Amino acid sequence: MAGHIAKRVGKKKINGKPESLYYAVYTVDKKQKWEKARPSDPEKLAATREDAEKLLARRLNEIHSGEFIQRKQISFTEFSDIWMEKYAVGGGEIRPSTLATYRGFFRNQLLPAFGDKDLGSISVEDAQGFKAEMLKRGKKVKKNGRLQEMPLSPQTVKHLLRLLRQMLNHAIDWGYLKHNPVKKVKDPKIPRGEMDCLTLAEVQLLLEKVPDGCYALFLVAITGGLRIGEILAMRWANLDRGQGRYFVKETWLRSREGRPAVFGEPKTESSRAPVDLIPEALTALKKHRSWQAEKILAGGKDYKNQDLIFATALGGPLDDRHFEQRVFHKALADAGLRRIRFHDLRHTTASLLIAQNESPKYIQKQMRQASIEITFDRYGHLLPEARQEATLRLSKAIFGKSSDAASDN
Repeated sequence: MAGHIAKRVGKKKINGKPESLYYAVYTVDKKQKWEKARPSDPEKLAATREDAEKLLARRLNEIHSGEFIQRKQISFTEFSDIWMEKYAVGGGEIRPSTLATYRGFFRNQLLPAFGDKDLGSISVEDAQGFKAEMLKRGKKVKKNGRLQEMPLSPQTVKHLLRLLRQMLNHAIDWGYLKHNPVKKVKDPKIPRGEMDCLTLAEVQLLLEKVPDGCYALFLVAITGGLRIGEILAMRWANLDRGQGRYFVKETWLRSREGRPAVFGEPKTESSRAPVDLIPEALTALKKHRSWQAEKILAGGKDYKNQDLIFATALGGPLDDRHFEQRVFHKALADAGLRRIRFHDLRHTTASLLIAQNESPKYIQKQMRQASIEITFDRYGHLLPEARQEATLRLSKAIFGKSSDAASDN
């Protein structure tokens, strides 16, 4: 099965000379097809004859093996619009906060890199080059009045590649592509950042300084491991005092891209699960309900009761940013503690459970993580001390109270 390379002169000029366009010409179902070659090197402005020869060889091999499909000619930009309309937005598959992130990724990184490219021409090399470029200079930051190119974090690049893979997988399902080139590009390694957890003594100091009406909220956060959005969406109807559990069914999603803040589904499917509450947290919640009842009476007709456990003076949900900056950070300062994120209280929950030798399986369930592998990956660095104590217990069980090896250590 033969084919050939055709050269044509384009309308654009490169370095003052007319652009040379190369096409791979081959026959499919007795019809001749011309496919324009794209530059394999993202830094080059035009494709070469070698690029066209590689494209022709690839297409002839696909035709011979029966893997060739008549691809719908569409640019990356055009398909991204279709994908957003049919899946991300129209399909109702993506939560508003994630949609806002996706739009930012398309606007700032994906469209500048792939926008004008034909969707079917994006190669593994293109995707690998995109990854490398993002790790070198993936965002523009204004410093001293000038825009500077800065690297994106490995975690952000990982999210970009994940979005790109997901989008191109749908392109395969919808008949636009045969293969997904991003599948062969590995995610960047994520350096383990040191999470900042409070110690037991620091937790006690903090709880001494929390303001009136907030003690139950802080105690639930520290001992229950809930995220800030889940705490702000807590309702009395989902609290089972008899079992000592709270059933997480909602989260509070802050406003994005002009859309109002709303209650929505929890972050992941595994997040929609119960958490155990310590007796002191249940007692604090009982007192909090009495305190809240006084606020409801004081609010009169203006109070809109939404059954929220933690609410404003008029019954609405608290603002997470306002709470973290003006309440949480102030309490840390009053307690003489360093500034951490409110989310670090969730990590504190895990670290306290690990310190008292709770099983990893229980910690996974309490933190509502999808698998125990995620728990080990996230909190494994906190386990060495617990492992050492476990080995000493095993040593004692086998060799008795005073093992010679233990004594030597």
